[in-house]
Amino acid sequence: MSRQPTKQASASLAHWSHPEREPPTIVEGEGCHVVSETGERYLDFLSQLYCVNAGHGNERISSAMSEQLERIAYVSSAKHNDTRDELADRLAAVAPGALSATFFSVSGSEANEAAVQIARGHTGAPKVLTRYQSYHGGTQGAGGLTGDPSTRGALEPYGSTATAKFLPPLPEAFDGAEGEALARRATDHIEYVIRNEGPETVAAVLLEPVGGTSGAYPAPPGYFERVRELCEEYGLLLIADEVITGFGRCGEWFGIQTEGVEPDLLTFAKGVTSAYAPLAGVLVRNDIAADVRESGFDLGQTFGGHPVSCAAGLAALDVYADGLLENVRELEKQFEREMRSLAEHDAVTDVRGRGFLWGVEFADPETGEPFVDPWVEPEADNPVRAVIAEASNRGTLIGAGRPATQVICAPPLCADPTAIEEGVDALSASIDAVFG
Repeated sequence: MSRQPTKQASASLAHWSHPEREPPTIVEGEGCHVVSETGERYLDFLSQLYCVNAGHGNERISSAMSEQLERIAYVSSAKHNDTRDELADRLAAVAPGALSATFFSVSGSEANEAAVQIARGHTGAPKVLTRYQSYHGGTQGAGGLTGDPSTRGALEPYGSTATAKFLPPLPEAFDGAEGEALARRATDHIEYVIRNEGPETVAAVLLEPVGGTSGAYPAPPGYFERVRELCEEYGLLLIADEVITGFGRCGEWFGIQTEGVEPDLLTFAKGVTSAYAPLAGVLVRNDIAADVRESGFDLGQTFGGHPVSCAAGLAALDVYADGLLENVRELEKQFEREMRSLAEHDAVTDVRGRGFLWGVEFADPETGEPFVDPWVEPEADNPVRAVIAEASNRGTLIGAGRPATQVICAPPLCADPTAIEEGVDALSASIDAVFG
């Protein structure tokens, strides 16, 4: 039976809204499940927006927030606070390499903008290089960094930031190349872009360690090592966008740690508090932090590093360390096996991911082309959207990728084998229902 919302409109304007789709009203949650106002129970196979990493209803996190409220609810972001400072110390302890200091912000979009500002100030260069088919945020600056044309199209008419784009390490971008050959061709292309932009004008390369909403695609072997070498050779900073891949999503504290490469800056948000309160930030290496302290930083946000959010972050780190990261490592092989079984469907052309972040790509089996390219035909009926709706009707929440020729699955890190099997089974049945 199809689930219908009880009201057709709300005074609240939904983000990423569409006139033909009214989202459900979620009122409760526990573990891997949420409940709507009409009592419908859903498996949250997307962690809402890739962010409720510890699952819903975790009392350790909510209790820490309550305790902070009882001490002091807010301290200016221009001042120090004990909870904020403790979280910065804890983040430095789990961060890769020499990342040692944190500039706190509110959202991932703002963290990426702050990272770019810090990188520009440190290098004296204006440009940042990012990938096509990437997502770095929806504010004016972060939207310009994003490779998704629907996001950039909504923002660029009103001005944007100084960026240049390069191709992602996907076979379709490099004549079907795979593995090390793909890594070499993709990074040779990055070098070509660097040289043609002028290395002296480029401050940084900003990358997601594993594609997030852009398709959960991991890089081919050797890719990040070569990107690191290029940054060293041309004097650029490497920024890892860990807004989605951070805090256990890929089985380590940060996704870049699965690549064995150390970035110069690292942005985070979402999972740092398991989304129990808004918090984000930029981790920077020692010399960059010293530069910021010496020169000062004339930008900030009222709610950057909010003490209640930082309290949630400290508790979330404890929860992750107390079994959740290990749970991802123990179950990632099962999750991969279950997800790859979806390739048996004729309409599925690729299944890819890492840890608890996986994407399923669809195409017409007769032509190999997407059924609809939503970036070219935004008004066309998209069967991939129908798969998402069908999964919701079956009690499982998944999300669309960018572009929506794919779906993304990212359950909370507390998911057990039963939840993983339930979610993939619902997706498989939904594919059958839509494509036959």
